[in-house]
Amino acid sequence: MEFYRFIAFTCILALAYSKSVDNNYENEKEDLENYIQNKKNEINHRFRPLYHVAPPVGWMNDPNGFSYHNGEFHLFYQFYPYKSEWGPMHWGHVISSDLVHWKQMPTALLPGTEQCFSGSAISQGDVLTLIYTGRRSIDEQPYFNESQYLAFSDDAVNFYKYEGNPVIPNAPNNAPDFRDPKVWKYGDEYYVIIGSKTSDERGRVLLYKSKDMFDWEFLTVLGESNGSLGYMWECPDFFELDGKFILLMSPQGVSPQGDRYKNSHQTGYIIGSFDYDTFQFIPEVEFQEIDYGHDFYAATTTQANGKRYLLAWFSMWDVPYPEDVDGWAGMMTITRELNLVNNRILMKPVSDMLNLRNEVAFKDEVKPGQVHQFGKAVEIIIESDLYNKIDLLLDGQEGGGKVWIRWDPDIGKVVVDRGSGDIRQVEWKPIGSTTWRIFLDSCSLELFCGEGEVVLSSRVYPLGGWRLNNQSPQTIRVEAYNLQRSVPE
Repeated sequence: MEFYRFIAFTCILALAYSKSVDNNYENEKEDLENYIQNKKNEINHRFRPLYHVAPPVGWMNDPNGFSYHNGEFHLFYQFYPYKSEWGPMHWGHVISSDLVHWKQMPTALLPGTEQCFSGSAISQGDVLTLIYTGRRSIDEQPYFNESQYLAFSDDAVNFYKYEGNPVIPNAPNNAPDFRDPKVWKYGDEYYVIIGSKTSDERGRVLLYKSKDMFDWEFLTVLGESNGSLGYMWECPDFFELDGKFILLMSPQGVSPQGDRYKNSHQTGYIIGSFDYDTFQFIPEVEFQEIDYGHDFYAATTTQANGKRYLLAWFSMWDVPYPEDVDGWAGMMTITRELNLVNNRILMKPVSDMLNLRNEVAFKDEVKPGQVHQFGKAVEIIIESDLYNKIDLLLDGQEGGGKVWIRWDPDIGKVVVDRGSGDIRQVEWKPIGSTTWRIFLDSCSLELFCGEGEVVLSSRVYPLGGWRLNNQSPQTIRVEAYNLQRSVPE
């Protein structure tokens, strides 16, 4: 039966392929790749990352289509190549065999009558299928419409849009905000969740199913804000992790509450149970932020080899982007492996990050007041006494941005402070290890505390290599490694 289904699907693909190949579209793709190759020569590399995925030129935001297909990981992303600011959305594309070393691929989707907003991907034999939100302009308020589109590829490089798009034309309540489909397969059926909102401006996630990905049946509202969790739930994801179901999303419009929800928009998750017979998701643990730094949004996951992996847009809406004057803007976090422990998602860097270690840059004690210098890409492991304060200044050897990482045992909080009151802090109760693992790239910091129970990701823009100044009242032990380049220059 599976064979005949695959033959039927291949025939549909061939039909879609033959109808969708348009010479103008192919010429546009070729012109775009030529433009990118030429424009790359104008990029200023002072802040370009060495091991984080970034656009070759222009603008990047949400990760899309994070998937595992025929032995390779695929990561797509929201992309506007012509300026380092948000514009008509394309899908950029990179691939990796290990989630660490990434290769740039040709742009996967170009806008047509629709902009190619966020979505996901699913492997179907030798076919990689994309489902994404097509956003079209209309002549009446709210002046846009969002529907769900398909595109296919039999080589995972060249993608062709389905002639019958859209496959899900509108939300059940006709809400114009209806985007970011995340697809998966369970048994013989496909499921997709889509972010949307109620008529009274409360975020929600909608669940659909299909036998073939072309004809979709609305099932239920999987989750919905009670009014305190924002007006729109973007970039939803839904998966099982260590015996529980996780609804991951990025709610917009959540009001700050003390140390929490201080970014323009948030990303977090709800833990619960789910029944494929009733399609009911029953929340058991309320919404938690998954990363506590300044710059983390639109997280998405994929599963391979029995492990669940996550990455996110390493930036934030409505903030300055210092790299935009250099011809590019936006990048991705490093990939994290997920586990669920004590009703909390733990995030650790994927194990293959160890393969980026080039040489030991430093391994010794650093006394109070001592300073040590590093390159632009470095991993630093800090061991200290958590009964005493920690105060580390990380800045550029030639000036530029700076950041303090602190620990105050009296209040039990980890702090990332970019100066001028720009602080993110969170309580940390170690469940095992008490070390800090810090990943520094040319314009970023990712701090993993202990077993990954607390992670803070923040953009910082030092000039030159990094410098560590121990301003703590205690001696700390530092083990540091220079990291190799793993993304295109």
